[in-house]
Amino acid sequence: MIKLITPFQTISKSKKTIILSVWIVLLLILWFVGTSGEKHLFPNPQQVFKGFSELYNEGLVVHIFNSLKLCFLSIFLATTIALLFAYSWPIPLIKPVAEFVTKFRFLPFTGLSFYVAMVIHDARNMQIWIMVIFLTTFLTTSLISVVKDIPQEEFDHAKTLKCNRFEVLWQVIVLGRLDYVIDVIRQNLAITWMMLVTVESIVVASGGLGFLIKNSDKFMNHGRIIALQIIILLIGLSLDWFINFLRRALFRYSKI
Repeated sequence: MIKLITPFQTISKSKKTIILSVWIVLLLILWFVGTSGEKHLFPNPQQVFKGFSELYNEGLVVHIFNSLKLCFLSIFLATTIALLFAYSWPIPLIKPVAEFVTKFRFLPFTGLSFYVAMVIHDARNMQIWIMVIFLTTFLTTSLISVVKDIPQEEFDHAKTLKCNRFEVLWQVIVLGRLDYVIDVIRQNLAITWMMLVTVESIVVASGGLGFLIKNSDKFMNHGRIIALQIIILLIGLSLDWFINFLRRALFRYSKI
């Protein structure tokens, strides 16, 4: 028992599973007990289960598909643009532009959506490009950090192999850091998923989970809101696990 409260103590996987299970059970007990009275701030399990049923009957699966489609398309476009900036960062002419792009991550996307709406009138395309603009800033920042952290020894090794400067760029930065790129995408996926729901709640014309949340909030249906939060959390965790699994499968050496 003392080991469980000792800092930096290594425990077995079975014990980790037991600890996690105990915390989940305690959380469920707290939920049931805390919402058992007539007055409670948080919706009780029955209200949440009813919310799941109502959402499914209103086309939950279709809205999830719309949100996932928006997520994948946005992160694909943003990653493509960010990689161009990151891989061009060592080029002196492009370096100031790439670093300037990273500064836009401090801007709120609510204000930018107004200007995007002036140029793009289709709701779905508006959502996509709002997402792409802001994801590009975060992804570019992370990818440039990956390039900066490459040890000088790797560049020197490529030079000793008679590689010219563009071959060094290709071999060391592009090919040599593909596993890091996947990990950066995984790390930024949480930002993507969070922003996606927010963008969908601002531009509601094309549906999605954000539309369902805003619609539920309008009618003060807290059971549906918590049900949607659980769905969003589970989908986000599933995407994170899948990308991490893909990275480990494709680049087995990355954890050596």
